[in-house]
Amino acid sequence: MGEEDLLQVIAPDGTIDGRRDPGLPEATLREAFRHLCLVRALDTRMLSLQRQGRIGFYVPSIGEEASQVGSAMALEPEDWVFPAYREPGCALWRGVPLKTLVAQSYGNALDVMKGRQMPNHYGYRDIHYVTASSPVGTQIPQAVGAAMAARIRKDPVVVLAYFGDGATSGGDFHAGMNFAGVYRTPTVLFCKNNQWAISVPLSRQTAAKTLAQKAHAYGFDGVRVDGNDVLAVYAATKAAVDKARAGGGPTMVEALTYRMGPHSSSDDPSRYRSKEEEEFWKRRDPIERMRKYLEVKGLWTKAWGDALQKEIDDRLSETIREVEKGPPPALETMFTDVYEQLTPRLREQMDAFLASGERRRPEISDRFPL
Repeated sequence: MGEEDLLQVIAPDGTIDGRRDPGLPEATLREAFRHLCLVRALDTRMLSLQRQGRIGFYVPSIGEEASQVGSAMALEPEDWVFPAYREPGCALWRGVPLKTLVAQSYGNALDVMKGRQMPNHYGYRDIHYVTASSPVGTQIPQAVGAAMAARIRKDPVVVLAYFGDGATSGGDFHAGMNFAGVYRTPTVLFCKNNQWAISVPLSRQTAAKTLAQKAHAYGFDGVRVDGNDVLAVYAATKAAVDKARAGGGPTMVEALTYRMGPHSSSDDPSRYRSKEEEEFWKRRDPIERMRKYLEVKGLWTKAWGDALQKEIDDRLSETIREVEKGPPPALETMFTDVYEQLTPRLREQMDAFLASGERRRPEISDRFPL
């Protein structure tokens, strides 16, 4: 973490590099900290709900909050995001209501996707946030293609694609990188290097010294940033976004972070990584790092921090209570959402299905088999 080529504003001990501090307004700094805490609380609560059997599956991002929030802060509303399945911080920063995210894990009538996607696989057109997919890395060439289309239309947007270190071993990563380099697309390829592709360590993913250097082979810049430092992530992503918008082509950002929890609620990380490794990264917690920064700046007090945590916890509790009251999705949506207007054949099928009386409410285990 102390390598010279790693962009860092806030060191793990709270020391600030004033030369690299982006100088954000106080209100923005507080809001960034609020979002870091909200993402941590959301993930912790949702993982607990899965353990209780109240939802079927969840993909937490504990430890990666700064990489999500810092990068999202650098985008404009008109920009597009092609996420993986571990970016709730970006979705929340861009304006997705907390209730909408929680409902998506329940898959009931309050879920805008009506239970048709796995938890954490959401997308919202109104905030330019494309639906995530389970196959690793497929979003990378999609994002590059969208950026190319935007340039052809002379639409001055930037497209950011999130992916993990494991995705760099897949063909979609290399195809997307090559296309981005050749056509100089306005793309930010944001790699959250959390050290593990489920149970496969980074050392088994590549023999290269860094992941960022892979960008050089495709003819564009690759930069490395401390992914647990929200201000450094913001600064690196903002520079890449500004460059892309000005016609300077793509940039790959490698954010060094750590998945402190399991890959998903179906995973047990104690089977493949050591307690010593986990403790090493806990000492680099992105939330504690930002708290120290705010304290140095005179923007954090224990009273404010306690009040913020209570506000977030109460908000989550109320949101969960509200979402759990939602009914299952209406059965007819299986048919009405296929086309803008029902075809005669689909209408016949829907009428027959509804008339059959098959209105059993599906159990969670039916919708999300473990």
